[in-house]
Amino acid sequence: MYSFFNNEFIPAEKTFIHVSDLATQRGYGIFDFFKVVNGQPLFLNDYFDRFYRSAENMRLTVSISREELKGIILELIQKNGLLDSGIKMILTGGYSADGYEIATPNFIITQHKLTMPASNVLEKGVKIITHEYVRDIPHVKTINYTMGIWLQSKVKEQQAYDVLYHMNGHVSEFPRCNLFIVLHDGTVITPAERVLHGITRKNILSLSNKEVIVQEGNVTLTDVLNAREVFLTSTTKRIVPIVQVDDKVIGRGKPGIITLTLLEELIGLERGQ
Repeated sequence: MYSFFNNEFIPAEKTFIHVSDLATQRGYGIFDFFKVVNGQPLFLNDYFDRFYRSAENMRLTVSISREELKGIILELIQKNGLLDSGIKMILTGGYSADGYEIATPNFIITQHKLTMPASNVLEKGVKIITHEYVRDIPHVKTINYTMGIWLQSKVKEQQAYDVLYHMNGHVSEFPRCNLFIVLHDGTVITPAERVLHGITRKNILSLSNKEVIVQEGNVTLTDVLNAREVFLTSTTKRIVPIVQVDDKVIGRGKPGIITLTLLEELIGLERGQ
């Protein structure tokens, strides 16, 4: 397997950064991640938009143009021969002389095997727990996942699938996923503020039509607990039905028809790519 590091392709096992990098010293950097299906990167322009926007917000310079980056990614896919996979782009804070000032960023691209949710997850749905927290700079896809990782032991102890962040009664997102709820009138809502604008989230919003209205809005923890259906979305998970939040069963305790319909429509969007 090969990785791309700054200006060259090198064996993945030899891809390292120095300890002086701000990614190591302070957890400063950004990344993005997208799927490759049958050798084709899905929704690549959307992921590029977010990656370059995140870099600008974090005052990091991407030295490679979008067109050059696309060529590098296609070459990496060809070199590795991994037609169904995930590709991660990482931009670090660079080798800082004092461990605090931003330096010349290091740019790393890696490719990995991709694991999608098991069939029983979609058939039965999952339990999630909640935690009071809001991510730093939530609109930017930073490499800082400290809270999400710290909460993993709690998630496992409670036999949950993931943890939903909320603050002052208003929910935002999961460490790596976005949240959607289905109201009893069939309207689908995703939190509008203090969230990362996920690409799968964007695609679900694009599915809004006369039959199913999907929109952004304010979502409270009470809204979630009283929802008809709840689900999460991400690049690697697509849509996962949520049937329990903490100790409260959602709806009838099984994946809902609107959730499953949107999943089929999302798969259709991917096939169209």
